[in-house]
Order: sequence, then C-alpha cells, then structure tokens
Amino acid sequence: MKTILVTGASGGMGSAICRQLTEHGFRVYALDVKPLDLPDVSSFVCDLRSETGTSTALAWLQEHQTRLDAIVHAAGIYDLDSLVEMDDERFRRIFEVNVFAACHVNRLFTPMMEPGSRIIFITSELAPLHPLPFTGVYAVTKKALEGVASSLRTELALRDITVSVIRPGAVQTPLLGDSTRALDRFCGNTVHYRVNAARFRRIVDGVESRSIPPEKVADNVYRALTSRRPRPVYNLNRNPLLLLLNALPKGLQQWVLVKILK
Repeated sequence: MKTILVTGASGGMGSAICRQLTEHGFRVYALDVKPLDLPDVSSFVCDLRSETGTSTALAWLQEHQTRLDAIVHAAGIYDLDSLVEMDDERFRRIFEVNVFAACHVNRLFTPMMEPGSRIIFITSELAPLHPLPFTGVYAVTKKALEGVASSLRTELALRDITVSVIRPGAVQTPLLGDSTRALDRFCGNTVHYRVNAARFRRIVDGVESRSIPPEKVADNVYRALTSRRPRPVYNLNRNPLLLLLNALPKGLQQWVLVKILK
C-alpha cells in the first residue's frame, strides 16, 4: 500500500484528492489547519509554515518508520489587491502559505522518500502567464512555486524522485468565494482604481464562470501518481481568453488591458 502526504487536505481540492486516493487503496496522511474527517485518512492539524506545527506529524511518521511514496501540495490561499495598496502582513502571508510552506514541508519530509517516489505541486493556470493587474500577488506566488518545482525536479532526479505540476483553471472550491470577497474588499477600499475595479469585476466573474469540480484535479493527481512516466506539467480547464491574451506581445497585452480597465 502506497503512502501519500497531502497538504491543504481539508480544502476543496485537498479533500477531493484524499477521497480519491483512499478509494484507490492509498494510505493518506493529511496536513492542514483544520482536521479532515474521512475514513482511512490520518489527519494532523498544523500550521504548515511552522516547524513546531508540523513536528507532531513528522515525529509520528518517524516513530512508525513510515516511508512516503509521495507528497501532494494542495495547500494554498487566494488574495487580490493592488500591489501599491496591499499591506505588508497580507503580502507576507500569501507567500508564506503558497510558497514557503511547500519548501518547509519538502525539507522535513523528503528524507522519508526513496527512489521512485513523487512530489506533486498544484499551482494555477496563471502561473505560466504574464501576471494580470490586481491578481498579481497570487499569480506571482504560483509562478514562484513553479520555479521551486522546476529546480527541485532536477535536484530530485539525482535521487530518482519525480516532480510534477498541476495547473488548474477555476475550480469549484471555497477559494472561489475567497476571490469574490477579496474582489469586493478591493473594489470598496481601493483609492487609486475605482473605475478600473468595477470593470475588473466583470472580467473576474467571466473567468470564474468556467469552473470545474475539484474531482477533476484529483483525477490528474491520481494520474500523476500512477503513470509510469508522469508528465512534468498537467494543464486543465485553461481559459481560452487568457491564453489568447498571453499569446500577444507583452506591450500589446498591456495596451489591451489598459483599454479594458481604464
């Protein structure tokens, strides 16, 4: 029986991943700030940013001499704001959760992995694209996480451990509600972009209307865990308008966005 560590396990994508893995006979250890009550899942409540928070799970796995076959990074938060108006605390928090926590977990738990193991990062369709205005901080964290994954892929190839990235578009999880609340807060609080914000709301609503259930992400995780040769990147539900915009020269992209938003 293969053993999988899942971060962000109580979230929409994380819980869907845990359900699918246990249904296929995997042993799952779940890490999150909230407990996950699922059959055949061992849940550890912890703050992934803190070594103190993750030490209980680490000690338990070490005590039981558990070998990890994979780590699935599903932890993540969303935020939206102007880069010149976002306060330092929120700016640090999204980087700590979306980027630093994954690095922290890898440092602690990869010593428990043997050749043939796998690490999977869930990023975003925005990660390979030029950052959009106001969603920039979220996109930058996902782009940074992909940079971590790319570098780690080469490093861990020396240990015969594979690294894959899954890039979903909009997914039907509580993060969609978080994005709506962040957008409402931004529209209500911004000093410099009141006209732009109202138009940007319509763009965000259009992008998020093409959402998929989290089980689709879980399908890709399972595929990456069981394929003989997992892909470096799995794309799903990418928005065609965002792809079309990104295909334009960077200067033209900026011109289009300014015309739409100004």
